[in-house]
Amino acid sequence: MTAMQPHELVELALGLSRADGCVVIADEESTANLRWAGNALTTNGVTRGRRLTVIATVAGAEGTAAGVVSREAVTAEEVEDLVRAAEEAARAAGPAEDAQPLIADRPASPGFTEPPALTSVEVFDAFGPALGEAFARAAAQGELLYGFARHEVTSSYLGSSTGLRLRHDQPTGTVEINAKTADLSGSAWVGAATRDFADIDVAALHTELTKRLGWGARKVDLPAGRYEALLPPSAVADLMIVLNWSSGGRDAQEGRTVFAKPGGGTRLGDKLGGLPLTLRSDPHEPGLEAAPFVLTHSTGGDCSVFDNGRPVAATEWIREGVLNDLITSRHTAGLTGLPLRPAIDNLVLETADQESAPTLDEMVARTERGLLLTCLWYIREVDPATLLLTGLTRDGVYLVENGEVVGEVNNFRFNESPVDLLNRITEVGRTERCLPREWNDWFTRTAMPPVRVTDFNMSSVSQAS
Repeated sequence: MTAMQPHELVELALGLSRADGCVVIADEESTANLRWAGNALTTNGVTRGRRLTVIATVAGAEGTAAGVVSREAVTAEEVEDLVRAAEEAARAAGPAEDAQPLIADRPASPGFTEPPALTSVEVFDAFGPALGEAFARAAAQGELLYGFARHEVTSSYLGSSTGLRLRHDQPTGTVEINAKTADLSGSAWVGAATRDFADIDVAALHTELTKRLGWGARKVDLPAGRYEALLPPSAVADLMIVLNWSSGGRDAQEGRTVFAKPGGGTRLGDKLGGLPLTLRSDPHEPGLEAAPFVLTHSTGGDCSVFDNGRPVAATEWIREGVLNDLITSRHTAGLTGLPLRPAIDNLVLETADQESAPTLDEMVARTERGLLLTCLWYIREVDPATLLLTGLTRDGVYLVENGEVVGEVNNFRFNESPVDLLNRITEVGRTERCLPREWNDWFTRTAMPPVRVTDFNMSSVSQAS
């Protein structure tokens, strides 16, 4: 079997295609990871993977059909079988509702014929020793550290029968650390996202964990109810990601989501919150860079394989508190009359005045009485019409009184809509890059502020720890 570079596999597949149209995506992935438990490294490793996706389009009397087939670890000898499978799938399918002319007339990426970008354990050269120092400090303080760090680089090569030759290299790094007391009665979590681990301050992360474990020395039982709450950037990210995922233009136009206007149409132009918050995405956002063109392996909702290769641009989903844009493909933009706004793989929430925005610590200092959350997890949708979500608190809920954290509170189940929550935010802090807790397997590139919310609905007490 012959090894080939990803761009060569793309060219081979395109050359073998007999379909009316063809798009080929080769994804080359490499990952490096570390795991630790009880203040000691347990495993580390490096992996490589390759996936080849062929999208064949076949024109017919009733319209154009599409067949999509993806396979892992494809060799040169296996490409033709993959191409034929995609063509057969297209011929067996009915006309595609989202059929559009394939994207054309785009300049080739400069590095299209170059080898893929790779990661290795060397990405942890500074992180590893710093983690070892944290282990020593934790042991001396009677703490146990658990967690993992992962760095992945995916090089995606997209070619088409219309002449596209595009490439995108996407580095993604995450670190999550849990600190526990020696008797395992207390637990705290921190996480961070990175492109290269050069900006991860392990000592600062450990200091924050130690502070939170200290807060947990006093336990306070509180009943379910509505509380003023301070949400850190991680928790805000988990809620805003769901909001963004639910902002499809077609579903809103057809009355199926919270962004549908009663009586018909969408809520574009409606004011969602009292504060001038802007929720936006930009493929060129510094530190959160994402694919600058549509790169999708499947069709669904407001995403279409026919749009592969189309440029994406900076988009303000909410502008100063007003719903400004909804996600659309070319197909759903045509159906709804909405502007074309493809999804983008990052998300930023901010106010215009970042210089005077407070830190989370400053927000705590001016809290008379409220709850400081650490993170949210097990978030699930209850009602799409209001985007009501339910979920649990985890790894630390703290009571704040007269500007100081006075103890750790029991966990809760919450019921909240991120759209309704926007209207109850009374204070917004400084936006910073953060790692969502619940959704970081799917979405990591976020920058969010801490926020103060009135009447956060803790619907019941939870026994989760």
